[in-house]
Amino acid sequence: MAESVELTVGGRTVRVTNPGKVYFPERGFTKLDLARYYLAVGEGALRALRDRPTTLERYPDGVDGESFFQKRAPKNLPEWIPTGRISFPSGRHADEICPTETAAVVWAANLGSLTFHPWPVRRGDTEHPDELRIDLDPQPGTDYEDAVRAAQELREVLDGLGLRGWPKTSGGRGLHVFVPIAPEWTFTQVRRSAIAIARELERRDPERVTTKWWKEERGRKIFVDYNQTARDRTIASAYSVRPRPHAPVSAPLRWEEVPDARPRDFDLATMPVRYRELGDVHADMDEHAFRLESALELATRDEQEHGLGDLPYPPEHPKAAGEPKRVQPSRAKK
Repeated sequence: MAESVELTVGGRTVRVTNPGKVYFPERGFTKLDLARYYLAVGEGALRALRDRPTTLERYPDGVDGESFFQKRAPKNLPEWIPTGRISFPSGRHADEICPTETAAVVWAANLGSLTFHPWPVRRGDTEHPDELRIDLDPQPGTDYEDAVRAAQELREVLDGLGLRGWPKTSGGRGLHVFVPIAPEWTFTQVRRSAIAIARELERRDPERVTTKWWKEERGRKIFVDYNQTARDRTIASAYSVRPRPHAPVSAPLRWEEVPDARPRDFDLATMPVRYRELGDVHADMDEHAFRLESALELATRDEQEHGLGDLPYPPEHPKAAGEPKRVQPSRAKK
């Protein structure tokens, strides 16, 4: 194998160095296979990342090697890849890459970027999310089928609030549902909306769904991870390759596909075939921008009628006003 291979991506040439380096030993997929994958699904991958500050999850020696999350733009960033400045809960800032063309995605793949973690904002306004993201996370004793049941109920909850979600596999056992929203609300308000939606889903199916932040309280249920809407929390983008031995990808789905889809059906080899046949099944997401008034009204009713206030933030966040004690219940009792 040559020391490098040049790929034509749009009007640009992207060099793939060490193209024969094996990234997925179980399947034999190489760095060049990864780059060609992102070229094959390029428009769909770019649609999910366009203008979004993006953290790169890099595995420069493949899935069996060491990895790291690169939040700040690499020093060798080409001049044609723009950046966006985001602020962390600590108050510090960083300039992250904001892909605007498929070549940027393939360029990042050459750095060993398997998974892309975009913020739910655009570089033109990094303080107001334009996506509400819901993570249905199977806990021990549950699986994808349990996430499917929760997703179907979630679809009805969203519909009742005048919202529409676009589902995708996580690349693991869970499901993600993204709701495009008008960028008019803060991270705090979007998170409050997510909590209200999660609580309504939990009320409808309390034996199978939970909003409990502490793992010891969740049981064998689907956890609705409301904190994925907190500042600096991101979810793997559509079409992202996940760092598991069989090279799965986060697959966008149509709602009618959700019950019969299986996460292992979508990987580095099968997704390009699906993409050629169907295109990007989430291509119309950017044509919508839903409003959150109904979800925020639900949050207000939860507070006034049920005494349900805020829930714990992730540990790296400063303590928020009205947030309950950030300590495991078993330790608090002691």
